[in-house]
Order: sequence, then structure tokens, then C-alpha cells
Amino acid sequence: MEFDDQRVDASELEDQRGGGGGVGRGVAFGTGGAGILGVVIYLLVTVLGGGSGSSSPSSLSGGGTSGDVARRCNTSGAIDQYDDCFVLKAFNEINEVWGAQFSRSGQTYTKPRLVYFSQAVNTGCGTASSQVGPFYCPPDRKVYIDLGFLDQLQRNYGAQGRYAQAYIVAHEVGHHLQTLTGQEARVRQAQQADPSQENALSVQLELQADCYAGVWSTLANAGGNLTIGEAELDQALGAAQAVGDDRIQARAGQVNPETWTHGSAEQRRSAFLTGYRGATMASCGTVPHA
Repeated sequence: MEFDDQRVDASELEDQRGGGGGVGRGVAFGTGGAGILGVVIYLLVTVLGGGSGSSSPSSLSGGGTSGDVARRCNTSGAIDQYDDCFVLKAFNEINEVWGAQFSRSGQTYTKPRLVYFSQAVNTGCGTASSQVGPFYCPPDRKVYIDLGFLDQLQRNYGAQGRYAQAYIVAHEVGHHLQTLTGQEARVRQAQQADPSQENALSVQLELQADCYAGVWSTLANAGGNLTIGEAELDQALGAAQAVGDDRIQARAGQVNPETWTHGSAEQRRSAFLTGYRGATMASCGTVPHA
């Protein structure tokens, strides 16, 4: 895949890793004392957007500096070489596409912020550890990423390729779209009104975010923001399936659909394809729905 330009904008980035500006590639995924099984179980309810209410982080505070990242990521070859540069560039293009789409419909798009962290981070949704993986927090409207998760996703979950990483970022920004359109708030209200539907409603929210990621992929390709071919599509679909609840639960030894919060591998794959083929937010429907 190729971006339309190599300029990386770090104005919406908060780098809270270590001393800030660290190299993204090769950062270890922090399993803490739980071990890989504990991580897998934890991911059931947190990875890629789950639990995005005000009391806990969804799916993934001091102030970091983005200056070092901006300087390094705007050098020749940095986007291809470093995970943090690639993810930031994908984040730039995702916001550019959605900004244009909102503008065409007479709406104002407010960008989320991107936060890189390691070990743990304080957010508007509470404190999160590295085990959470990427998540979006509605109260502070920020996407949080421990870059070590990207390596973990590829090594242990079989989600290979750069576009698998772009899908993850696009999914999290999809949750931001739900916040801007009020759909996230409606889901939380529905969950409070009928707690027995909490998991089912969460699945609706997650599948819609997957759908939005598919919409973005088609719009970005059509708009020339980046080139997406069959190889990139396969990478995105592979990542969506890899984080299906059934796939993750199977690793933990027992599959229980009643506890799903994100949807099965096939549901997540199908949701992405729905958006990819429909190419509009309307093709992803509304939540909550019957």
C-alpha cells in the first residue's frame, strides 16, 4: 500500500511512552503478571473498542511531546520503517477522509487525539494497562495505543500486514464517529435501561465500528489517500477475524456466545465488507437497532 504523500502530522499526537519519541517497532507487548492466557481473557472485553463507557476504557495523564516523533517520522523511509510513524500517518489519512465526508454533508468533523503509551495510562475512562490493547475513550475523545499490541496481533493472532494495523486505527476512529453522531450515548442509555442486553448492544456498537473501517477503506482508496488492493483487503479481513470473540475465546479454551461483546470472526469480517462495499456511513445502519 502507498500513501498519497509522505508528510506526517503529529499535531494531534500525545506521546506518553517512556521519555517520548521512542521508536515504535519492536516495542514489547506488556503482559504484566497475568501471562498470555490472562491477556487473552482480558482482551475478550477490552480489545478493539469494548467497554467504552465512562467507567472503563473501550476495545484501548501526563503530557507527552510529539516533536521528536514528528521530526523522525518526516524523514525518508520512516513511515515504512517505524510502527509509530505508520500508525500516525494512517491516523492522519483517516481523519482527512472523515473530515471531507462530514464537510460534504454540511457537518463539522472534530478530530480525535491519538495517544501512544506503554505499561499504563490514565484516561477519561479510567486507568488502563498495556494488556488492554488499542481503545477509544469517549469522554476525552482520544484513541489510545500501546504499539506493542500491533506486534502481538501479528505474532500471536495471525493478523499479518501493514493494513491490519490501519484497520485497527480505523476501527477505533469508528468509535469516535459514534460519539460524534450520538450513537455511542444511545447505546449506553439502552444498556442501562436493559442490562440483559448489554453484551448484545456492545456487539452492535463494535460491528458498526468495523463497518465504518470498511467505509473508510473504500473512500480513502477512491480519494487517492492511499492505494488499497486485494492484498490490503485480505489483511484487514484477517485482522477483523483474528479478534472475533470466538477466535479469542477458543484460545482460552471455551467458546460462549452469550458473553461476546464484539462479535464472532465471521460477523466482524462481514461488517467490514458491508462498509467496504457500501462506502457510506448509512450502509452501516444505526445503533441500537432491533
